[in-house]
Amino acid sequence: MTTKNIQMATLGGGCFWCTEAVFQEVKGVEQVVSGYSGGNVPGKPTYREVCSGLTGHAEVVQITFDANIISYEDILVIFMTTHDPTTLNRQGADRGTQYRSVIYYHNEIQKKIAEAVINELSKYFENPIVTEVSEAQTFYDAEQEHQDYYRNNQQQGYCSFVITPKLMKLRKLHADKLKSA
Repeated sequence: MTTKNIQMATLGGGCFWCTEAVFQEVKGVEQVVSGYSGGNVPGKPTYREVCSGLTGHAEVVQITFDANIISYEDILVIFMTTHDPTTLNRQGADRGTQYRSVIYYHNEIQKKIAEAVINELSKYFENPIVTEVSEAQTFYDAEQEHQDYYRNNQQQGYCSFVITPKLMKLRKLHADKLKSA
């Protein structure tokens, strides 16, 4: 039996409900936790505080994955192609620094991979990629009602109109990387 190679990725691609739903479908992903990171206030923030834009935190997901099944590079390619990395501090109707596109790297190897992926993918986007690449900071789990949000609320309007189309894009572009594939 092969030993697992468990690694972590921390990514912000706008609303964490969207990013969580995308990575829950990816082969090799063991866990996806919605939360907050990158802020400048002490203590664990609340959703309301982060939504105010005053904490400096971004809505992020922390992904635990088996690198023997999916590489960090593949995680980043999926991330960069399932949200708009060219819009500063917004995704769709969600606006503010809490919705910024960000890759929080956990080591220098991840940093180099992130920079290489952004450089490689930049030629496929009409506008410049504005995704922030920063060293990982403290991660705070979001409140329980934000975990597994799409799975628990698929009929909710935001899920139908925003998340479902992102999942369709994921399934089209990355079918070979999905658990159901």
